[in-house]
Amino acid sequence: MIQTPESQRLHIVLAGNRNSGKSSLLNAVAGQQTAIVSDIPGTTTDKVSKAMEIPGLGPCVIIDTAGLDDRGELGRKRIGGSADALKSADIVLAVLDASTRDIPQLPALSVPVLPVINKSDLCEGAKLEAFKIEAEEAFGRGATVTNALDRNGIEALIQAVREAVPEDWDAPLLTAGLLNEGELAVLVMPQDRQAPKGRLILPQQQTIRELLDRKCRIVCCDPDTLPAALDSLKETPKAIIADSQVLGKIRDLKPSGTVLTSFSILLAAAKGDIEYFKDGAKAIDRLSPQSRVLIAEACTHVPASEDIGRVKIPALLRSRVGDTLGVDVVSGRDFPRDLSGYDLVIHCGACMFNRRYVLARVQQAKEQGVPMTNYGVTIAYLKNLL
Repeated sequence: MIQTPESQRLHIVLAGNRNSGKSSLLNAVAGQQTAIVSDIPGTTTDKVSKAMEIPGLGPCVIIDTAGLDDRGELGRKRIGGSADALKSADIVLAVLDASTRDIPQLPALSVPVLPVINKSDLCEGAKLEAFKIEAEEAFGRGATVTNALDRNGIEALIQAVREAVPEDWDAPLLTAGLLNEGELAVLVMPQDRQAPKGRLILPQQQTIRELLDRKCRIVCCDPDTLPAALDSLKETPKAIIADSQVLGKIRDLKPSGTVLTSFSILLAAAKGDIEYFKDGAKAIDRLSPQSRVLIAEACTHVPASEDIGRVKIPALLRSRVGDTLGVDVVSGRDFPRDLSGYDLVIHCGACMFNRRYVLARVQQAKEQGVPMTNYGVTIAYLKNLL
């Protein structure tokens, strides 16, 4: 990884009706042709993302979406994609077309929504001022007036975004409360068939970088070299952070007084609702051979024979519950709207998603009364390690 992962960037989502100039705004802010622009309504059919660095905001990702007023069966699917993109938003830019003066209908959101009146050259004087007041009343915030084609108002828009960033926003720390500055951690990272050639998987990379930033000391090894690594230390490590699959083996090697956890559990605590996940794991005891479990992966990949989500966790569950236990797997942003057919949802660590998107899925499960947990929490529970 040579760039800040998208999951750790501020998410700014452009939302509005078709042909309001969302794609033009994205291009204007990015300073380059990122999204296709035309006068034909519905040009943007899927979300378009642009990762960038903005002074005063740092690493962020700007996401263009399909129009919220799209029509027909295909249009409803596009609107669904836009609604999904809004779940990850830290800030929403509600783009309004000055030529039509229509107010887009956004879903209820718990993040700042900034009205942006675009195509300002097509509505001037008293009409523009009246529309500005209408937009401010609709969204409860002052509106920024722009004309994306000549970049008029873009700097004012960026400043409005800077001022709207929630004070408590930041990419969550994985190791908060686990280690203090200067303390020693041992990271145990199996390099099996699932490990990408020539690099570390994202949770490992993020943890190492975070511990370096926090001035912690780090020793890295795989499970086979852990005993030698521990023997070489002059002090007892404060924590051992390991792949979930080797927690049982490491428990027997762990020095007294050393905290043991997994990368997946750290992700569950930083991005999700760890208490809800811990409680959700208890649903494993209520599963029967007729139950159904949904396993949700954030990333998309071609599974290997030892894939943790598609092979190992289902095998662990079936060895406990029975071979007829139903298991469905979804990946990426595929996630059923209706979870009522499932007795348990098991989510991956979600290193590819930001915290707001994970919490949106957690909230969906809570509202539908379906228990939800996490890969690492599940494995720890099944091995009596939680």
